[in-house]
Amino acid sequence: MVNFHILTLFPDMVMQGLHTSILGRAVARGDISIEAVNIRDFTTNKHGRVDDYTYGGGAGMLMQAQPVYDAYQSVIDRIGQDKPRRVIYVTPQGQPFHQETAKALSKEEELIFLCGHYEGIDERVLEEIVTDEISLGDYVLTGGELAAMVMVDAIARLVPGVLHNGESAETESFGDGLLEYPQYSRPEIWHGKRVPGILLSGDHAKVDAWRQEQALARTKERRPDLYEKYMEK
Repeated sequence: MVNFHILTLFPDMVMQGLHTSILGRAVARGDISIEAVNIRDFTTNKHGRVDDYTYGGGAGMLMQAQPVYDAYQSVIDRIGQDKPRRVIYVTPQGQPFHQETAKALSKEEELIFLCGHYEGIDERVLEEIVTDEISLGDYVLTGGELAAMVMVDAIARLVPGVLHNGESAETESFGDGLLEYPQYSRPEIWHGKRVPGILLSGDHAKVDAWRQEQALARTKERRPDLYEKYMEK
Protein backbone atom coordinates (compact mmCIF):
# COMPACT_ATOMS: atom_id res chain seq x y z
CA MET A 1 0.00 0.00 0.00
CA VAL A 2 1.16 3.51 -0.79
CA ASN A 3 0.04 6.54 1.19
CA PHE A 4 0.03 9.74 -0.88
CA HIS A 5 0.25 13.07 0.97
CA ILE A 6 -0.07 16.17 -1.23
CA LEU A 7 0.95 19.54 0.19
CA THR A 8 -1.03 22.12 -1.76
CA LEU A 9 -2.84 25.44 -1.75
CA PHE A 10 -5.77 23.86 -3.58
CA PRO A 11 -6.81 20.69 -1.72
CA ASP A 12 -10.27 20.52 -3.31
CA MET A 13 -8.76 20.41 -6.78
CA VAL A 14 -6.52 17.50 -5.79
CA MET A 15 -9.15 15.50 -3.92
CA GLN A 16 -11.83 15.87 -6.58
CA GLY A 17 -9.42 14.78 -9.29
CA LEU A 18 -7.92 11.79 -7.50
CA HIS A 19 -10.94 10.34 -5.71
CA THR A 20 -12.82 9.30 -8.84
CA SER A 21 -12.82 6.28 -11.17
CA ILE A 22 -10.14 3.63 -10.61
CA LEU A 23 -8.20 5.56 -7.98
CA GLY A 24 -11.36 6.41 -6.05
CA ARG A 25 -12.29 2.75 -5.89
CA ALA A 26 -8.75 1.82 -4.87
CA VAL A 27 -8.95 4.32 -1.99
CA ALA A 28 -12.30 2.88 -0.92
CA ARG A 29 -10.82 -0.64 -0.89
CA GLY A 30 -7.77 0.48 1.08
CA ASP A 31 -5.23 -0.33 -1.65
CA ILE A 32 -3.92 3.24 -1.47
CA SER A 33 -4.66 6.37 0.53
CA ILE A 34 -4.66 9.93 -0.77
CA GLU A 35 -4.83 13.08 1.34
CA ALA A 36 -4.40 16.75 0.53
CA VAL A 37 -2.83 18.97 3.17
CA ASN A 38 -3.69 22.65 2.82
CA ILE A 39 -0.48 24.64 3.24
CA ARG A 40 -2.51 27.76 3.94
CA ASP A 41 -3.80 26.16 7.17
CA PHE A 42 -0.29 26.42 8.61
CA THR A 43 0.58 30.05 7.98
CA THR A 44 1.12 32.30 10.96
CA ASN A 45 0.16 35.35 8.92
CA LYS A 46 -3.08 36.81 10.26
CA HIS A 47 -4.30 37.46 6.73
CA GLY A 48 -3.66 33.88 5.65
CA ARG A 49 -0.81 34.74 3.30
CA VAL A 50 1.74 32.11 2.38
CA ASP A 51 3.82 34.19 -0.05
CA ASP A 52 6.05 37.26 0.01
CA TYR A 53 8.42 39.25 -2.18
CA THR A 54 11.75 37.70 -3.15
CA TYR A 55 15.02 39.02 -1.75
CA GLY A 56 17.04 40.63 -4.51
CA GLY A 57 13.98 41.75 -6.41
CA GLY A 58 12.34 40.22 -9.43
CA ALA A 59 8.88 39.56 -10.75
CA GLY A 60 6.32 37.58 -8.81
CA MET A 61 5.95 36.29 -5.28
CA LEU A 62 7.54 33.32 -3.53
CA MET A 63 5.99 30.76 -1.20
CA GLN A 64 7.47 31.13 2.27
CA ALA A 65 9.35 28.42 4.10
CA GLN A 66 7.39 28.45 7.36
CA PRO A 67 3.91 27.30 6.20
CA VAL A 68 5.41 24.74 3.85
CA TYR A 69 7.59 23.28 6.58
CA ASP A 70 4.79 23.19 9.14
CA ALA A 71 2.44 21.49 6.66
CA TYR A 72 5.14 18.91 5.99
CA GLN A 73 5.79 18.45 9.70
CA SER A 74 2.10 17.79 10.32
CA VAL A 75 2.37 14.77 8.03
CA ILE A 76 5.57 13.58 9.71
CA ASP A 77 3.96 13.88 13.13
CA ARG A 78 1.21 11.52 11.98
CA ILE A 79 3.25 8.91 10.10
CA GLY A 80 6.19 8.96 12.51
CA GLN A 81 9.53 10.76 12.42
CA ASP A 82 11.45 7.56 11.68
CA LYS A 83 9.11 6.31 8.94
CA PRO A 84 10.92 6.12 5.56
CA ARG A 85 9.41 8.55 3.06
CA ARG A 86 10.12 10.30 -0.20
CA VAL A 87 9.34 14.00 -0.45
CA ILE A 88 8.85 15.02 -4.06
CA TYR A 89 8.96 18.65 -5.13
CA VAL A 90 7.09 18.99 -8.40
CA THR A 91 9.17 21.42 -10.48
CA PRO A 92 10.19 21.89 -14.14
CA GLN A 93 13.78 22.00 -12.86
CA GLY A 94 13.60 18.39 -11.65
CA GLN A 95 14.53 15.08 -13.21
CA PRO A 96 12.12 13.95 -15.96
CA PHE A 97 9.30 11.68 -14.86
CA HIS A 98 9.24 8.35 -16.69
CA GLN A 99 7.51 4.99 -16.29
CA GLU A 100 10.59 3.67 -14.53
CA THR A 101 10.24 6.51 -12.02
CA ALA A 102 6.63 5.52 -11.43
CA LYS A 103 7.64 1.88 -10.90
CA ALA A 104 10.29 2.79 -8.35
CA LEU A 105 8.00 5.12 -6.41
CA SER A 106 5.15 2.57 -6.40
CA LYS A 107 7.30 0.45 -4.07
CA GLU A 108 7.46 3.20 -1.43
CA GLU A 109 5.00 3.35 1.47
CA GLU A 110 4.91 7.09 2.16
CA LEU A 111 5.08 9.63 -0.68
CA ILE A 112 4.78 13.34 0.04
CA PHE A 113 4.24 15.66 -2.94
CA LEU A 114 4.97 19.37 -2.60
CA CYS A 115 3.12 21.63 -5.05
CA GLY A 116 4.59 25.05 -5.66
CA HIS A 117 2.97 28.24 -6.92
CA TYR A 118 3.93 31.78 -7.91
CA GLU A 119 7.69 31.95 -8.52
CA GLY A 120 8.29 28.78 -6.53
CA ILE A 121 9.23 28.04 -2.92
CA ASP A 122 11.91 29.41 -0.61
CA GLU A 123 15.04 27.38 -1.31
CA ARG A 124 15.81 26.83 2.35
CA VAL A 125 12.78 24.65 3.04
CA LEU A 126 13.42 22.69 -0.15
CA GLU A 127 16.94 21.93 1.05
CA GLU A 128 15.61 20.78 4.40
CA ILE A 129 12.73 18.46 3.44
CA VAL A 130 12.86 17.49 -0.24
CA THR A 131 14.39 14.17 -1.31
CA ASP A 132 13.47 14.28 -5.01
CA GLU A 133 12.81 17.04 -7.53
CA ILE A 134 10.79 15.69 -10.44
CA SER A 135 9.51 17.34 -13.61
CA LEU A 136 6.56 16.28 -15.71
CA GLY A 137 8.07 17.97 -18.78
CA ASP A 138 9.85 20.98 -20.18
CA TYR A 139 7.04 23.46 -19.68
CA VAL A 140 5.65 25.59 -16.87
CA LEU A 141 2.20 25.22 -15.28
CA THR A 142 0.41 27.70 -13.03
CA GLY A 143 0.94 25.34 -10.09
CA GLY A 144 2.21 21.92 -9.17
CA GLU A 145 -1.17 20.30 -8.57
CA LEU A 146 -1.84 19.01 -12.09
CA ALA A 147 1.65 17.57 -12.39
CA ALA A 148 1.39 15.94 -8.95
CA MET A 149 -1.97 14.43 -9.85
CA VAL A 150 -0.55 12.95 -13.05
CA MET A 151 2.34 11.42 -11.13
CA VAL A 152 0.08 10.04 -8.40
CA ASP A 153 -2.13 8.43 -11.05
CA ALA A 154 0.83 6.86 -12.86
CA ILE A 155 2.31 5.56 -9.60
CA ALA A 156 -0.92 4.38 -8.00
CA ARG A 157 -1.98 2.20 -10.93
CA LEU A 158 1.21 0.16 -10.43
CA VAL A 159 0.39 -0.59 -6.79
CA PRO A 160 -0.85 -4.19 -6.41
CA GLY A 161 -4.64 -4.35 -6.25
CA VAL A 162 -5.34 -0.96 -7.83
CA LEU A 163 -5.83 -2.46 -11.29
CA HIS A 164 -7.87 -5.65 -11.11
CA ASN A 165 -6.07 -7.02 -14.15
CA GLY A 166 -2.43 -6.81 -13.17
CA GLU A 167 -1.34 -7.85 -16.64
CA SER A 168 -2.62 -4.58 -18.13
CA ALA A 169 0.05 -2.58 -16.33
CA GLU A 170 2.72 -4.89 -17.70
CA THR A 171 1.64 -5.01 -21.35
CA GLU A 172 0.68 -1.38 -21.95
CA SER A 173 2.97 1.26 -23.42
CA PHE A 174 6.38 1.54 -21.69
CA GLY A 175 5.68 -1.58 -19.62
CA ASP A 176 8.54 -3.40 -21.37
CA GLY A 177 10.18 -0.41 -23.02
CA LEU A 178 7.98 -0.45 -26.13
CA LEU A 179 4.81 1.33 -27.15
CA GLU A 180 1.71 -0.81 -26.92
CA TYR A 181 0.48 -2.78 -29.94
CA PRO A 182 -2.82 -1.75 -31.61
CA GLN A 183 -5.97 -3.26 -30.11
CA TYR A 184 -9.45 -4.01 -31.45
CA SER A 185 -12.92 -4.78 -30.12
CA ARG A 186 -16.33 -5.64 -31.60
CA PRO A 187 -17.69 -5.40 -34.24
CA GLU A 188 -15.38 -7.43 -36.45
CA ILE A 189 -15.95 -4.99 -39.32
CA TRP A 190 -16.36 -1.25 -38.71
CA HIS A 191 -16.49 1.40 -41.46
CA GLY A 192 -15.22 -1.27 -43.84
CA LYS A 193 -12.15 -1.97 -41.71
CA ARG A 194 -11.61 -5.53 -40.51
CA VAL A 195 -10.00 -6.73 -37.33
CA PRO A 196 -6.66 -8.37 -38.27
CA GLY A 197 -7.36 -12.05 -38.96
CA ILE A 198 -4.61 -13.30 -36.66
CA LEU A 199 -6.53 -11.95 -33.66
CA LEU A 200 -9.48 -14.16 -34.57
CA SER A 201 -7.40 -17.31 -35.03
CA GLY A 202 -7.45 -18.47 -31.41
CA ASP A 203 -3.74 -19.28 -31.68
CA HIS A 204 -2.32 -17.47 -28.66
CA ALA A 205 1.30 -17.99 -29.65
CA LYS A 206 0.71 -16.39 -33.04
CA VAL A 207 -1.27 -13.57 -31.46
CA ASP A 208 1.56 -12.86 -29.01
CA ALA A 209 4.11 -12.88 -31.85
CA TRP A 210 1.94 -10.52 -33.94
CA ARG A 211 1.53 -8.14 -31.02
CA GLN A 212 5.27 -8.08 -30.39
CA GLU A 213 5.91 -7.33 -34.08
CA GLN A 214 3.36 -4.52 -34.00
CA ALA A 215 4.80 -3.05 -30.82
CA LEU A 216 8.28 -3.04 -32.34
CA ALA A 217 7.08 -1.48 -35.58
CA ARG A 218 5.02 1.18 -33.83
CA THR A 219 7.85 2.09 -31.47
CA LYS A 220 10.36 2.28 -34.33
CA GLU A 221 8.05 4.61 -36.26
CA ARG A 222 6.83 6.85 -33.44
CA ARG A 223 9.61 6.72 -30.84
CA PRO A 224 12.89 5.73 -32.47
CA ASP A 225 14.70 6.73 -29.28
CA LEU A 226 12.83 4.04 -27.33
CA TYR A 227 13.28 1.53 -30.14
CA GLU A 228 17.05 1.98 -30.18
CA LYS A 229 17.22 1.67 -26.41
CA TYR A 230 15.12 -1.51 -26.51
CA MET A 231 17.26 -3.09 -29.24
CA GLU A 232 20.42 -2.41 -27.24
CA LYS A 233 19.20 -4.63 -24.38
